[in-house]
Amino acid sequence: MATIRSFIRREPVLIIAALAAVISCFFVHPDAAYASYIDFRTLALLYCLMTVIAGLRGAGLFASLAHALCEKAGSLRTMGVLLVLMSFVSSLLITNDVALLTFVPFAVVVLGMSGHGKELIYVVVLQTAAANLGSMLTPVGNPQNLYLYSYYGMSFGEFLSVTFPIWALSLLLILAACFLLPKEKLSVFLGEEPGLEKGKLWLYGVLFAVCLLVVLRICDWSLMLAAVAVALLIFDRRMLLKADFMLLLTFVAFFIFAGNLARVETVDILLRRLIAGHELAAGIAASQVISNVPAALLLSGFTDDARALILGVNIGGLGTPIASLASLISMKLYSHSEHAHTGRYLLVFTAVNILLLGLLCGTHALLPN
Repeated sequence: MATIRSFIRREPVLIIAALAAVISCFFVHPDAAYASYIDFRTLALLYCLMTVIAGLRGAGLFASLAHALCEKAGSLRTMGVLLVLMSFVSSLLITNDVALLTFVPFAVVVLGMSGHGKELIYVVVLQTAAANLGSMLTPVGNPQNLYLYSYYGMSFGEFLSVTFPIWALSLLLILAACFLLPKEKLSVFLGEEPGLEKGKLWLYGVLFAVCLLVVLRICDWSLMLAAVAVALLIFDRRMLLKADFMLLLTFVAFFIFAGNLARVETVDILLRRLIAGHELAAGIAASQVISNVPAALLLSGFTDDARALILGVNIGGLGTPIASLASLISMKLYSHSEHAHTGRYLLVFTAVNILLLGLLCGTHALLPN
């Protein structure tokens, strides 16, 4: 029982998705059409990107980059800007959760060693918002983007035309928030620069390029999956199990649930009427309750307005801590730091997220469609 309770606490979204999928099966009995619910291209891309990025991280790429940049910081403000920008920029390629797993622990160490622990909450909150907003730019930045990009059959240029204006605005807001940090002198010795495993770096660099070719629809996803599987079996088989399989199962469960809902005519008509013309608001609102990945999976089956839904579930990553699962990662990492104040963290997190959410929603209304 203790193991089951622990699993439920760790994977609440998966549990909810699985229950919803099972319940929906009583209304639409399993048949051959179930296979058409599953977006195998998205699942294959997610799996390959997760394993390849884990390999790049294991090769020391991100730790080396963080070490090199932060050694150049002479003040607390400069250090804060670098830590936050690393989360913002890296997230558009390595995903928001990996960016936070990489750079939040680095912030905890650097600010703790330099005697600036009191500013840690604000920096980690900004890193979290930066990773969630920075990742919106590209299809590979987060799972919901990868799914919606594939589901709506968008070109890379079309996707960027949707996300770039609000992404650029987000960058300006994040930078402005960084300048609230005091410009105090900062001195910290980070030790020797972490080593790079060049052989693994080349291997995963090539595999990452293959994944990008699939994103750009130059290469077939089945060839990518075979290439990644064979390469890892030969050179680094440990990485075959480094993917977040619970996330992949969550996707499968929501595919089944959403597919079954769409086949119940009255539900399909009702949801389409409720969502039509309100995709942005629906994406933001649903994300606050079930997080933005499930919101994208659920709402996409009931609207053709890809642009509004993409913006809704990405902007919707701001707000409550569960609006983006990546936010829960950084909160957990902070809570394990020395002298952590989780209550204060939640207050600062909520204030910053609500402010950014309000500013982005307000300015989006002024942008040309």
